[in-house]
Amino acid sequence: MNFTLLVTVIVTGITLVAAAYIIAKLIGPRSYAKVKGEPYESGIPTRGSSWIPIHVGYYLFAILFLMFDVETVFLYPWAVVVKQFGAAALLSIGFFLVVLVFGLAYAWRKGALEWK
Repeated sequence: MNFTLLVTVIVTGITLVAAAYIIAKLIGPRSYAKVKGEPYESGIPTRGSSWIPIHVGYYLFAILFLMFDVETVFLYPWAVVVKQFGAAALLSIGFFLVVLVFGLAYAWRKGALEWK
């Protein structure tokens, strides 16, 4: 029974994605102008090559932001059920926040939060 449900969900997902792709290709607007292939930033034409190396610090900062942002989202379900679970919920979120603070301290010590 569970296998049938799993196959049904996977087939339905694949079908919906394929249908959305086909419908977008059929009715979506098309533009083959030369300007369409050019890089675009704030309406200002680029000068030189747009394939320049970007400092890895930007990516690292973005990944750290996403990591802490997603971890903060986990606080909402905890806040909803904290009265039901009492001290166990408080201990579990305390441990979660300690791990989060250690992660921040590690990133800070490694210099991941400094702009160089």
